[in-house]
Amino acid sequence: MTWISRPLKIVACMLLAWQTQGRASALEAVPDRLVVLTFDDSVKSQFTVARPILKKYRFGATFYITESFAFRTNKRDYMTWEEIRQLHEDGFEIGNHTRDHNAVTVKSLGQLTSQLSAIDKACIEHGIPKTTTFAWPGNGIIRGGVARLQDYGFQFARRGGMPEYPRETGLGPVYEPGRDHPMLIPSAAIPRPGFTFEKFVSAVSKAKDGRIAVLQFHGVPEGEHPWVNTTRALDRRGRSALLDIVSHRVAARCTRADGS
Repeated sequence: MTWISRPLKIVACMLLAWQTQGRASALEAVPDRLVVLTFDDSVKSQFTVARPILKKYRFGATFYITESFAFRTNKRDYMTWEEIRQLHEDGFEIGNHTRDHNAVTVKSLGQLTSQLSAIDKACIEHGIPKTTTFAWPGNGIIRGGVARLQDYGFQFARRGGMPEYPRETGLGPVYEPGRDHPMLIPSAAIPRPGFTFEKFVSAVSKAKDGRIAVLQFHGVPEGEHPWVNTTRALDRRGRSALLDIVSHRVAARCTRADGS
């Protein structure tokens, strides 16, 4: 079994199990043009660049926090816990991305609970509630991790766009509540160098007919990891597109984008 087919089998098996429990029929209607903004890895520019924009336009967002990489020593590129607490006080959600950003694998699964609880301990020490949502580090998923996340008490967990879309495209499926397992919510877009505005519009335009476009950002711009950088040009044009969505002016553009 290849690396790409294994995650696909996991997603398919968990999807079937979730649907057969009859939960798909118990959902409230999802409004069109619903987009969810998420930011990973505790990057400083999320506080200095993204936060003022989010507040100005009254956008909500979830920030998935890890203490990995150079978080403890490099405060040019990573937030302080005081800044993370300020995000919480601003009304944004603080989510769990594990302490050390280790991929969740069969080998590391036994360490997952301690990795999660370390972030929750730090949150509580800084006046932030225990996390209720999770982002899979590196967007890698394993079936055993799903049950572990549920046992920990998470309501939702976000993954990447693989295996449905190749990593290099920066794209993924939209989230379909009742169809997608809540521990395997896909990212419709993961902007990185080379990610075009047209791809951005294509991803968010699919937020209709009960589907939600979940966007996964890292640095805006990125410091230590330039391969997941979001450029200022895309940030400005994407911000305009999101404003169109919020103000209900994107309907015609969405129709043209998918040809319907």
